[in-house]
Amino acid sequence: MSWQQFKQQYLIKFWAPMPAVIAAGILSTYYFGITGTFWAVTGEFTRWGGQLLQLMGVHAEEWGYFRLIHLEGSPLTRIDGMMIIGMFGGCFAAALWANNVKLRMPQHRIRIIQAVAGGIIAGFGARLAMGCNLAAFFTGIPQFSLHAWFFALATALGSWFGARFTLLPMFRIPVKLQKVSAASPLTQKPAQAKRRFRIGMLVFIGMVGWGALTAMNQPKLGLAMLFGVGFGLLIERAQICFTSAFRDMWITGRTHMAKAIILGMAVSAIGIFSYVQLGVEAKIMWAGPNAVLGGLLFGFGIVLAGGCETGWMYRAVEGQVHYWWVGLGNVIGSTLLAYYWDDLSPALATSWDKVNLLTTFGPLGGLLVTYLMLFAAFALIVGWEKHFFRRKNIAASQAIEENV
Repeated sequence: MSWQQFKQQYLIKFWAPMPAVIAAGILSTYYFGITGTFWAVTGEFTRWGGQLLQLMGVHAEEWGYFRLIHLEGSPLTRIDGMMIIGMFGGCFAAALWANNVKLRMPQHRIRIIQAVAGGIIAGFGARLAMGCNLAAFFTGIPQFSLHAWFFALATALGSWFGARFTLLPMFRIPVKLQKVSAASPLTQKPAQAKRRFRIGMLVFIGMVGWGALTAMNQPKLGLAMLFGVGFGLLIERAQICFTSAFRDMWITGRTHMAKAIILGMAVSAIGIFSYVQLGVEAKIMWAGPNAVLGGLLFGFGIVLAGGCETGWMYRAVEGQVHYWWVGLGNVIGSTLLAYYWDDLSPALATSWDKVNLLTTFGPLGGLLVTYLMLFAAFALIVGWEKHFFRRKNIAASQAIEENV
C-alpha cells in the first residue's frame, strides 16, 4: 500500500465504529493496567471548575467533594489532566487530517440554551453518580462495579425521556426556504486540505513528542498523554458518541453504535479481569440512589445537549461552537454537584455499599455474571431494533391502505 492510499484510507476517511470502539476498549484496558486509573474525563473537568473558583478567591479545596477527588496540582501534574490534553490534541490532529475543521455557529439560540442546560444537567448527574459515559460504560462495568450497571440502565431510561422531550415543538427550528435557479456546485479546496493535513501531522508529532519526553522523567504522566492521543484519534475518526448511540436507538431504531459499545465493554472486561488478578485495584463506587438518579439526569442531559463527554470534545475541536457551550455547561454542572455534595452524599451515596461483583460472586462468578448481563443487554438492543422496525413497517402499511 502506497503512502497516498494509506493516508486516504486511514487518516482522512472516517473509521468504522465497531472496530474503533473495540480498539478503545482494549486501549482503556491497558490504560488501567499501566497507570492504575481509568479512562474518564468529568472528574478532571470538575477539578478545572474548582481551580477556576480558587482563582476567584473561593476555597473550593475545603469542599468535601474536592477532598475526595483531590484538587492538588494542575492538569499538567495530574494523570487525568495529561490524558485529557492528549485527547484534545489527538482529536484536533485527526480533524485536521480530514480537513474537518470549520467554525460552525449554532443555528438558533434555542440550541445554545439546550447546549448549556443539557451540559449542566449531564455534568451534575455524571458527578453525582461518580461516573459518566466513560467512567461507567468503558471502565465501571468492565471493572465489575455494580454502581456502573445502575448508572447504565438509568442512563438508557433518561435518554429515552430526553429523546421524547427534544421532539417537542419548542425545539423545532423554523426552516427558511430560498428559491434558487440551479444547484450550487460543490467547492473543493485541495490546497487547503493539503495544508491542514500537514498541520495535523505537526500537531500529532508534537503531542507524541511531548508525551514521550514527559515519560522519560514522569512515566505515568507521559504515558497518560500518549494514551489520550490514541483515545482522541479513535473518537474523532470514528465519531464515537454515546449520545447518538442512545438517541438513535430510541428515535430511528439504529443500534449499530450501541452494539459496538457493548462489544467494546466485553473486550475490556476480560483484560481488566486479568489485571485485577495480578493485583491492580479496580475502582468500585457506591451502588446507591446516586447512581440511579445521576444516570437519569446524565441520560436526559446528554440528549438535550446533543453530546456526551466524548461527543462534545471532538466536535468542539472541529469548530462546532454549539459544543463549546456543552463543555461549559458540563464544567458548571459538575462544579455545582461538588458544591452540594456534602448535603447530598450521606443519603444518596456514601451510606451505601461499594459492591464489587468479583467479591460478591467470586472472581470467575463475577466475570460470568458480567458477561451474562452484557449478553442480556445486547439481546435487548437487538430485540428493540426488531420491534422498532416491525412497528414502523406496520404503520407504513396501514398508511398505504388508508390512501388506497
